[in-house]
Formats: sequence, C-alpha cells, structure tokens
Amino acid sequence: MKANLKNRLCSKNAVTLYFITALYLVVSILVYGGWASRHLSSMLISISCYIAMAVSLNLVVGMLGELSLGHAGFMSVGLFAGCLFSIYTVGTLPLIVRLPGAMLLGGSAAALAGLVVGLPALRLKGDYLAIVTLGCGEIIKNVITNLNITGGALGLNTSTIYSGTKTLLPYAIALVFITVLVMMNLKKSKHGRAIMAIRDNRIAAESNGVDVTYYKLVVFVLSAFFAGAAGAIYGHSFANVKAATFDYNMSIEVLVIVVLGGMGSINGAVIAAIALKALPELLRDISDYRMLVYSVLLILIMLLNSSPRFADMKGRWSIGAMYKMLRYGRKAAVETEVSHGHE
Repeated sequence: MKANLKNRLCSKNAVTLYFITALYLVVSILVYGGWASRHLSSMLISISCYIAMAVSLNLVVGMLGELSLGHAGFMSVGLFAGCLFSIYTVGTLPLIVRLPGAMLLGGSAAALAGLVVGLPALRLKGDYLAIVTLGCGEIIKNVITNLNITGGALGLNTSTIYSGTKTLLPYAIALVFITVLVMMNLKKSKHGRAIMAIRDNRIAAESNGVDVTYYKLVVFVLSAFFAGAAGAIYGHSFANVKAATFDYNMSIEVLVIVVLGGMGSINGAVIAAIALKALPELLRDISDYRMLVYSVLLILIMLLNSSPRFADMKGRWSIGAMYKMLRYGRKAAVETEVSHGHE
C-alpha cells in the first residue's frame, strides 16, 4: 500500500498538479503581497481561463481525435448566461455564492449548446466536423449579437459585476484545478479508455460494445461545460463584453495551444496556454515586430515538436522525468552511503 501511494505521488499527473500548485502559489504571493505589476495582474485571469479552455478542448481534439473549431462559441454562451445571472443577483447574493452560481449556470448553458451541436455532428469526423463546429460557433456569435438581453452589438454592460484580479483569482485557480483533475481522472477511467478507443479505431471500438454516440455526446457536453464556466469568470474581468470577440480566431487560438502542447497532453496544454498568452505581452517593448517574432517562434516550436529527436529530449527533460531522476538519484546515493558504511 505504501508503494502504491508513493507511485501515485510520483506519477505524471501528480507532478502536473505540483507544478500548477507551485505556479499559483508564487503568483498568489506576488499578487496579494503587492509585488505583482499591474501588467502581470491583468493577464492572470485571462491565462487561467485559457488554461481551462485548452484542457477542456484537449478532450475533444486529443482524446477523441476530432477537430473542433467552435470552442469560443461555447465560452460565449457560458459568459453571457453567467454574467446575466450575476447582474440580476448582484444586490441579493454575496460574491462567494453569486460567482460559483454564475459559473455553474454558464457551464450548464454551454453544455446544453454542446449537446445541440453534438447531435447533428455525430455522424461527421475530421474536416467535416471542423466545418460544422466552425459554423455553429459563428451562428452562436451572431444570435447573441442580435439579442436585446445581451446588449446587442454594443455588448453587455458588466460594470456592476466587474471585479479585479485579487477578487477573481481564487475562483480562477479553483476552476483550473477542477478542470485538470476531472480530465486526468477521466483519462484514467474506463470512459476515458473508451473515448481513446474511438479515436484509435471507431469500427473496432463499436465491435467491442463501445457506444460511440453516447461517448461523443459526453465529450462535447463536458468540454463545453468547462468552456462555459471559464467564460463566466472571464466576463467578470471586463466592464463590457461583446459576442464579436468570441469568433473563430479565438477558437483557432485555443486549438493552437492544444496542438502546441501536444495532443492529449494535459500538462502540455497548461504550459502552452501560459506561454502563448504571456509571450505577446512580454514582447510589447518591440511592438512593431512582436507579432512577427511571435509567429516565427510558433513555427520554430512546431518544427521542433515534429522532430523525434526533440520529442525524446523533451521527454528526458520534462518535469516528471527530472523529479524521478532527483528522487532515484537521492535514493541511489543513500544506498551507496549505507553500503560504504557496512564495508
């Protein structure tokens, strides 16, 4: 039992959680200690939402093996549903109740949208599914833009529920941890194995009794739920939100994060989300050339990722590999000292 506990504590999933915990611990100290710059503080909520978006999209793209370009649409559904709930209850509910309620409502609304999109897309795959999800995302954007309750083309006024980074950070951290934990446990469960079996060979999975329709719907609904919950927090960090922001460009940006981090890799999605959202801001000093540098770096990273030699080196120098090397290296050193002592 002790050996099993040690293996769990040193597993790849555990190392990812340690990394996220350490990262947010440092960030929290900087923010609440007053040492974080205004520029850094303004990025934290956005980066956290993109982490949740990338990890949830990884379920569709990495685990199921389908290409989805409508993730920003699900985020916008959750954002407007959650923000409207928060606006109508701002005078009656405290933030500690109101914001989790907005996240749950936003996630549920997005999950319903995921179900509606998933139903007609069940028979499609590859490029055809990508086009359908892209079209659905654009339909969602245009429907929200033309609704009076969402403020129309002028956008929804969220100044009454606007909150700063210090207020929203604990909720954003909780969302990231919940999203990562759910995806990790799903990947290790029988449902996760069934989803990956559909990705590897749909016909073989069906012949072994896997209900492809059911699992595709589960993937779309679960992925959309976390995108909607992220949208609810994201909306609270602005004084005005417009549906036009959540177009196919945002969906492609999240997809780039997933591909860059590695298909099916949760820790890769987390690291890529941080890198890709922080990099353009870090290059602001060279504002005339920052997007050029950003694009060149993206191309170089993708070329490196396609190299087997780089993949092998990345595996050897990953956080988990270094942790194991330090752990087993220390153990070997202790055993050597003990053997010398006996001599």
